[in-house]
Amino acid sequence: MLWRLRARIGYFVARRMLRWPTLVAQPRAWQWMQGQFARMAAIGDVSAQSFYGHLLLHRGQGFGARDEGIRLLRLAAQAGDGKSAYQLGVLSLAGDARNAPDAAQAAHWWNLAVNARHPLAARRLADLYREGGPGLAADVEAAERMARRADGLGL
Repeated sequence: MLWRLRARIGYFVARRMLRWPTLVAQPRAWQWMQGQFARMAAIGDVSAQSFYGHLLLHRGQGFGARDEGIRLLRLAAQAGDGKSAYQLGVLSLAGDARNAPDAAQAAHWWNLAVNARHPLAARRLADLYREGGPGLAADVEAAERMARRADGLGL
């Protein structure tokens, strides 16, 4: 129980340290901060998984960091985090050197994001249904339904 409290305090301090660019630029401080982010994500905190997953995806170095970021985003998305699900949809639709673009997978992740009330996911999903994509046929009725949902979410 005490280790969870220490993890939460360390995570809180590390997130506050991000406000000082001079600390972020220090290798030892940055390494300590990443350790705190990783520890909090490892104990299953969804917001920490989302934050650290995005951090590794966009600022991590090497394929290992990118893969770990995607793994953390997947865990957070499956736990109901809309921002993570949206990002996974973007990655699925874009594809990369190892994976071809997959519109059906993108639609899956964006549906999870819409269920978490992510308005941009609803708009992108409406566009995807309207145009279709690799592995997903166009569906005008679903596109209209998602467009109405996006309007209802404020976009």
